[in-house]
Amino acid sequence: MIEWGISALSHDAALAVIKDNELVYASHSERYSRIKNDKYLHRNLLHDALRHGSPDVVYYYEKPLLKLTRQLYAKQWNSFNKYNSRALINHVKDDLGFTFKQELRQYNMSHHLSHAAGGYFTSQYKDATIVVIDAIGEWEVLTIWKAEGNKLKKIASRNYPHSLGLFYSAMTQRCGLKPNEEEYILMGMSALGEPHRFYGELLDVFFNTNFAPFPKFKHNLHRGCTWWRPEGLKATDIYDVAAATQQIYEDILDDIMQWAYKAGSSNNLVFTGGCALNCVANSKIAKYWDNIWIMPSPGDSGSAIGAILANKQEHIKWPGPYLGHEITGEYPTVKVINELYKNKIVGVASGKAEFGPRALGNRSLLADPRGKNIKDLVNKYKKREPFRPFAPMILEECANEVFDMPVSSSPYMQFTAKCKRPDEFPAIVHYDGTSRVQTVGPKDNKEIRALLEAWYVKTGCPLLLNTSLNVKGEPLVNTIEDAQRFEKLNKLKVVTP
Repeated sequence: MIEWGISALSHDAALAVIKDNELVYASHSERYSRIKNDKYLHRNLLHDALRHGSPDVVYYYEKPLLKLTRQLYAKQWNSFNKYNSRALINHVKDDLGFTFKQELRQYNMSHHLSHAAGGYFTSQYKDATIVVIDAIGEWEVLTIWKAEGNKLKKIASRNYPHSLGLFYSAMTQRCGLKPNEEEYILMGMSALGEPHRFYGELLDVFFNTNFAPFPKFKHNLHRGCTWWRPEGLKATDIYDVAAATQQIYEDILDDIMQWAYKAGSSNNLVFTGGCALNCVANSKIAKYWDNIWIMPSPGDSGSAIGAILANKQEHIKWPGPYLGHEITGEYPTVKVINELYKNKIVGVASGKAEFGPRALGNRSLLADPRGKNIKDLVNKYKKREPFRPFAPMILEECANEVFDMPVSSSPYMQFTAKCKRPDEFPAIVHYDGTSRVQTVGPKDNKEIRALLEAWYVKTGCPLLLNTSLNVKGEPLVNTIEDAQRFEKLNKLKVVTP
């Protein structure tokens, strides 16, 4: 039995394959098309998926007709999907020139159920409270679920337009960034600002009073909020607006999580939806839960997996995030170590690409975190703003020596932690003294683990700077041809098998 899950036509299109109850493939269309956040399925994405066989059934991550009713309500005349899910599949079939099985079945699953199922049924928890927060599904923008065994029960819901995710995206746009793409930059900017300057004003302008625990807004922010302060924001104001936005988000998230903890009656949290990528806020709510599971791709792309699991309603074994296009061959540990020791920085492209927005060692730009000029050197190659932080990956058993960890492990960079030794590792410490930590334990990626162990033996340093192998505005390197092109254009060594 081969099952496909598809997320497409909104942003960051993705496809996942479950074969005989095993998750064998998941990737983003942008990695193949080289178009950031590409919303259409790319033919090479489909070709890689078809290596596992032709699908028997296809699940789509939302219900187009239900979504259409919300688009009509919002007067989004230019937002109707060119294809519904069935037309999308037929278009893909024509594009590939490939004949699928005649009995191919196709189903549409609800957006928030896809999020919830994708999170819970990859978690391995026997019970959990599931919190889904995103910009928007068909109508829902926030849902809370109680999960026991293989049963999911929705216990709370908030509908459009009262969306915490839309608020964060609107403020991202107001600060001159791209909504639905650069929210993570706003999160990074927030460390440079003073939240109190705009905190009260943002609450007064955008929020109704007494909204706890779920937000209620005075305005529909789906089209942004450029009408607020139309005279414009000064450069110094932008950092303070970012700080206020982040603080408001954290405060509201705290209210939501407190309510969910009491109502859900579980010590396990599954947090999913695009808002679960806010690693700064995630660290603040860790105190409520014994265990937290956040998929490495909790946004809409992860719902390619979730759409399948929404129908299966059963747990699968989580194989890890390395699910994409494979560059075959042995991980080049020795070459990477030698290049790092000699030049302090190196790219690596090996094995299966990571599913999710963050590089976790297989499509990474690595650097020695100890030099004072390393951050500037990496930024030069990345062609990005100098205030942006870089993440460390560290041997799991050494993490508490270097960081004040809010959780026991953080294999997918989903939490930030205060660095205890910032003078030793200046390249991976942000302006607020924190780092977005990736821990690598004995049961995690064995090649990355071996790399860190070898680096530790050679240098006495248990961590490396780890950022994505791309430049600003481009997707991660995917194929060996992409790696070779990156090396040639940027004059930076990229090691492959």
